[in-house]
Amino acid sequence: MPTLTKLYSLKEAGEHNTRDDCWVVVDGKVYDVSSYLDEHPGGDDVLLKATGKDATDEFNDAGHSKDAIQLMEEFCIGELDPSDIIPEEESSADKEVDLTKRIMDMTSQYWVIPVGIVGISVVACLFYMRRK
Repeated sequence: MPTLTKLYSLKEAGEHNTRDDCWVVVDGKVYDVSSYLDEHPGGDDVLLKATGKDATDEFNDAGHSKDAIQLMEEFCIGELDPSDIIPEEESSADKEVDLTKRIMDMTSQYWVIPVGIVGISVVACLFYMRRK
């Protein structure tokens, strides 16, 4: 007989954000890490900051060991409601286009600084040439 898994919303998981009642969401699963806060090698503040959002990226970026990942299963209390799961990231082609667009936007926004430097240089050069 299959085990029924409790579904939690991201909002509901985020309401558990204190030292005495701390839940985090990683890879679509909800973990009650309240009893683990004092033992967490990165400190309790790292876990407390991870409440109220999907902390999968932060968890993966920290480079947890296989033992840490296995230990997490002890704290699993359910899964994130599928309606709260954020779709997969954009494809790399979409990211490349986005990066190109951001660079172009930045270039068009910050043209004033180089033009100002060139303008001041030209004026300074003209004043210097006049004095000779």
